[in-house]
Amino acid sequence: MTYPFLSAVKQDFQAVDDLIRANLNSEVPMVEEIAAYLIEAGGKRLRPLLVLLCAKASGYQGNDHVKLAAVIEFLHTAMLLHDDVVDESDLRRGRTTVNAAWGNAPSVLVGDFLHSRAFEMMVDIGNIRVMEILSKATNVIAEGEVQQLSFIRNPATTEIEYMEIISRKTAMLFQAAAHAGAVLAGANEKTEHALRDYGMHLGIAFQMVDDQLDYLGTSEELGKNIGDDLAEGKVTLPLIIAMRNGQPYQKAFVEDAIRNGGVENLPEMIHLVKATEALKYTAEQANTERCEAMACLSHVADSEFRDSMSTLVNFVVDRHH
Repeated sequence: MTYPFLSAVKQDFQAVDDLIRANLNSEVPMVEEIAAYLIEAGGKRLRPLLVLLCAKASGYQGNDHVKLAAVIEFLHTAMLLHDDVVDESDLRRGRTTVNAAWGNAPSVLVGDFLHSRAFEMMVDIGNIRVMEILSKATNVIAEGEVQQLSFIRNPATTEIEYMEIISRKTAMLFQAAAHAGAVLAGANEKTEHALRDYGMHLGIAFQMVDDQLDYLGTSEELGKNIGDDLAEGKVTLPLIIAMRNGQPYQKAFVEDAIRNGGVENLPEMIHLVKATEALKYTAEQANTERCEAMACLSHVADSEFRDSMSTLVNFVVDRHH
């Protein structure tokens, strides 16, 4: 499927894909085998797209934005490999996860390989500020992973704590991609900060919609199992709001589901998050993040790249998968 927000950087986007393939070479057959499997799985590659759009929107004329975009995708894929081991997931992007197909050890180690290859390419770009942004981002994301783990099966998790987790775990890489693209291009301070903040709001909206779709979509649409978050005991915004708005018996039902995990009561939970308007609230919050992201773009010079970023925000918030 071709997305409208890709057209402004279509050639660059293809160049990123080519570079990713070229940099997955290894003398170890299993690394190349798993890497090829990951490439075939695809994904939307929104984060590398952000690098391209933000660099171009800032007037960048060089070629290193392609390399930087590949770095971001390697970092993201490495995190997914590790995530799937932690979450014991068996479905990702509509396919069996690497940990389910090859085992936990290869999944972790190939994740490490992609992470180190990303930093190797980053050094090759040679921009110290870009290195600072990405090294800090990977550290914050790791903290977010641990923070989320510490809140697993804890029904007392608050909306503020939820926001902290998704800002670190998900939105930080969106922010880093946008920010690094602007810095690579030598954007002025106003544009740099606007694009950095745009990335954060886009990333928060992305995760909120993802959490909403866990109770709305289908496995085919999402590329993962419905109710995965509930099964893993993750306390997401729909559950937090369902407990806040629900009757005592409804609150007790959600608390019990969070503590025990599993998806045995998923149909009842889907009904409950709708009845308590928890999904409606989550959608409203995602829309607020959309508005914030759009406001950030008003500080960026008009161009086809800025228009694509506007289209991208709408896609992220209005998507069904």
